[in-house]
Amino acid sequence: MQGVLTGFAVIAVVIGVGYVIGRRGYLGDNGREVLTKLAFHVASPALLFTTLAQADLSVIFSSRLLVTAMSTAAAAGVFVAVGVVRGWGVGRTTIGALCSSYVNSGNLGIPIAVYVLGDASLVAPVLLFQQIMVTPIALTVLDLSTKGERRPLWQRLITPLRNPIAVGSLSGVAVSATGLTVPGPILDPLKLIGGMSVPAVLLAFGISLCGSSLPGRGSDRYPVLLSVVLKSVGQPLAAWALAVGVFGLRDAPLLDVVVTSALPAAQNLFTYASRYRVGETLARESILLSTMLAVPVLVVIAAVLG
Repeated sequence: MQGVLTGFAVIAVVIGVGYVIGRRGYLGDNGREVLTKLAFHVASPALLFTTLAQADLSVIFSSRLLVTAMSTAAAAGVFVAVGVVRGWGVGRTTIGALCSSYVNSGNLGIPIAVYVLGDASLVAPVLLFQQIMVTPIALTVLDLSTKGERRPLWQRLITPLRNPIAVGSLSGVAVSATGLTVPGPILDPLKLIGGMSVPAVLLAFGISLCGSSLPGRGSDRYPVLLSVVLKSVGQPLAAWALAVGVFGLRDAPLLDVVVTSALPAAQNLFTYASRYRVGETLARESILLSTMLAVPVLVVIAAVLG
């Protein structure tokens, strides 16, 4: 359990630093906005490009990825169905669906994969699936739902190509698929810039907690609670059922897919919500609660399946 505790401790410290920065006002009134824009437009695209450009794309054909894709769709689908019935709106429902199914495969998933599962590459299928499929689709929906003017069809079709996150991800996949080697003078600066992504996201998240009420008590109470239940309980259960009942996974492979599905909602979802100015409270509170619950959930999973 050292990996679980270490991963969460690192995240908690950086978020705490962000909270202190916000309380002290070190970055002024627009500090959170600047960090969010830095992560969304510059650092995160660079991080995703350098990560995916060196990834082994053969993992996309594994049964583990199918379990991940199906459990993700199940959790997100439940939230979308409820959101449609309750009339929560396209943007808000999209953010809630992401918080219900989009796991923290980067800054938390990697250390847990190393310390708990013994292999950092085991989180690669989740990272690839989320960045290649889920992120472009979700951000396209947010792009289209937040634009006031009606644009021609061709402009709508190329929406993902105008999004920096999607461009960074798809460019990295293209480099990996073609077997190209990015020269060091280009790759090294991108790695350096990408290194700002996770700290910027966590610091912005910490700043956003200043003056916030306790999670799960505001107007977004029901969407928050639903997304947290789906993320912390629903998605791991769906992954376990699919892995055992459909794909016949046992032992280590079973533990791998259930642990990765039980990771909390990713902090960069708050960046997306802030960027599009929709569901910010929902994202912040869902991420916070699912991160807090992930510790006991992962401990239970490791004890039962480990």
